[in-house]
Amino acid sequence: MTKGAKLLKWAAITAAVLLVGYVVIGSWQAANLLDATLRVGAPTAQSSGWPAPQSPADIGYEGDPQQAYGYAFQDVELSGELGDLAAWLIPASQENANAPWAIFVHGIGGRRENGYRFLPTLHEAGLPVLMVSYRNDSDQPADPSGLYAFGLTEWRDLETAVQYATENGAPSVIVVAESMGGGIVGQFLRQSDAATSLSAIVLDAPAIDFHAILTDQIERMNLPLAPILARGALWFSGLSEPVHLSEAVTTNEFAAFGEPIFLSHGFTDSVVPIGSSDALVARRQNVTEYLRTGSDHIQSWKSDPARYEAALSGFLATL
Repeated sequence: MTKGAKLLKWAAITAAVLLVGYVVIGSWQAANLLDATLRVGAPTAQSSGWPAPQSPADIGYEGDPQQAYGYAFQDVELSGELGDLAAWLIPASQENANAPWAIFVHGIGGRRENGYRFLPTLHEAGLPVLMVSYRNDSDQPADPSGLYAFGLTEWRDLETAVQYATENGAPSVIVVAESMGGGIVGQFLRQSDAATSLSAIVLDAPAIDFHAILTDQIERMNLPLAPILARGALWFSGLSEPVHLSEAVTTNEFAAFGEPIFLSHGFTDSVVPIGSSDALVARRQNVTEYLRTGSDHIQSWKSDPARYEAALSGFLATL
């Protein structure tokens, strides 16, 4: 072997070692960042960074449905796997025993009040609305892992809410979910026998592909090989945590769902990349209403309330 060939060989070996080292160290650091981000109590996309709310429909508003809109409501305790979970039940605007119930599921670090931007439209459509809490919410039972799990554990709390609705007269259920709430619905579709009770789903910026979300966040840090680092981070995370976030991908479940879906998502979303919603819509064979906006995360309603409410009202009228 010539001297030049030896130099090329060692250069290739050195480059390979550096590449492997970069992937291993980068994946490990991303896993640590992931753990810190999903740890209950850490700042989240819904718990921090929002301007002071000016109306009930703004993120961060606190108050019950009577205070928000003058709607009568009942305080409900749902018997969840880890303990009782607080919920609000807003009766329908007019009695109709055939009307499905709507159940609202908020995102990571959020609260029931996040559903207020949907509530007037649901109420005017004549639907009873159940606004639920789930594990790790403020003043609610804590998951032993201390982590938000993008639906891998929280789906059981949604199952409790759906069972409560059907046991109290709901002929079927429409689940309305935002952000991580979409991941919760996806795992519910995958895991729960009660999923047959769903007659439609409404999603806003749904977090249905955790690998895509993590990849996007790594890319925003300007790090090369983001998809590889994301997979490595999920592998490291799975070694130390009781949940395996590599399983937090539910595009298949939504694609196969045999009932109508309403989906809204903004193409400037800085938290949940819109590509996961685009991919879902491309695969859907059943009725799908897609409101694609230019908004950031869970801001499609805020950007044009009249357009959003008209689209959602029209969708509900077809059910």
